[in-house]
Amino acid sequence: MQASDIPHDKLTGALRRKSVKKNVAAIHVSGKLTLLQRKLSNVLLLNAYDTLVTRAKHQIDARTLCLMVGYNSNDMAALKQSLRSLAETTAEWDMLDSEGRQEWGVSALLSYAKLAGGVCEYAYSPALAEKLHDPKVFALINLNIQRRFTSGHALALYENCYRFVRTGSTGWWPIDLFRRLMGVDGSTYYESFKHLNGKVIKPAVNEVNKTSNILITPEFRKMGRQVSELRFLIKENPQLAMLDIDDGAAVRQGAVYGALVEVGVSDRLARQWIAEHGEDYVSEKLDYLKGRGAVSSPVRYLTAALKGDYKDATPMPQPSPEAKAAAEQGVAQRQAVSAAEAERAAQIDGERKRRAALMARIRSLVEARSPTQRDADRRLFLASLTDELARQEFARLSWSSALNVSEMVRFWEEMVPGAFEDLEAPAARA
Repeated sequence: MQASDIPHDKLTGALRRKSVKKNVAAIHVSGKLTLLQRKLSNVLLLNAYDTLVTRAKHQIDARTLCLMVGYNSNDMAALKQSLRSLAETTAEWDMLDSEGRQEWGVSALLSYAKLAGGVCEYAYSPALAEKLHDPKVFALINLNIQRRFTSGHALALYENCYRFVRTGSTGWWPIDLFRRLMGVDGSTYYESFKHLNGKVIKPAVNEVNKTSNILITPEFRKMGRQVSELRFLIKENPQLAMLDIDDGAAVRQGAVYGALVEVGVSDRLARQWIAEHGEDYVSEKLDYLKGRGAVSSPVRYLTAALKGDYKDATPMPQPSPEAKAAAEQGVAQRQAVSAAEAERAAQIDGERKRRAALMARIRSLVEARSPTQRDADRRLFLASLTDELARQEFARLSWSSALNVSEMVRFWEEMVPGAFEDLEAPAARA
């Protein structure tokens, strides 16, 4: 079966988290779900997680739900079919209970679901809700990574492997269990290991390694001439910092991000460093940089400090004569700026401040929305963009995309009339 995702960056409400607790019992046995159905199940569990054992039923806006999992927002027929499939899929667990006794159980993935008045209402059986909410054994599944998957087999394999990342291996699985995990049990075609390996294992492994924050390698055991068991060796993907970066809205509000930008670090590099090293470590190296006094290239010095874990007793490399000469030349050039250029710089600064005020207002409008509404707003705005460069920029930077400020102002003025009345934004409204 499959389960869920709950964001971990904030603790006040399930939908405020970036990743989801995937309970071992929930992950370990997979039903025959399509990729979108698997993602739908995760979003439903994410929405319900904080009240799984305290409420008998849960609700989410149906239009928002469609947008979050990739359906056309008006395609209620597809949503109904997926909800029907979840209600028809059984979840099975076989584990030790709180007293150490073996416990086996089975339940429909959803006990019921209904659509009425634009709202999706659904529920889990009490027994399954208890298992899904059990925090004792879980893996953190990042929703930003989940969205990248294009194959249901790959996402199922990722979910079943990721919880073993710290042990480095899944352990040996019988081939029959693996077919069940991938949802291909009962298919005579996949009874052939050649077909299973060629159509399921190899493509899924390739997508996990290309798409996610782990790298997996399959190994096989034979009984006679037949493959009887397999396992996956697991290690963290060194590209984790690049794969795990979200739209950066929360990171950009932090003091560490602001300090990085102040010394000349680019937006993407600042977010990458924070994601890869953590704010505390980056802050420590920023303090170290400040202790060095004036340097000709703060970004280069900071890069070396992060990579070499420089501390107060660590001598920093001195700039070469060429670097010193280049720095001196830069100072001379800056001192030679004419009055006309200075005036132009002031105009640019004024425009920059005006745009910064607009961007700040847009951020406040976004933050006022619920997490599910934010996701829907982002999808709606992206769909409204026709220029490919603008779409790529927004997909990369979300509401911090300066290239799209005019369109974003128009979008939010329609959503919240008068939102920019107190700001002078003639260029944005043109």
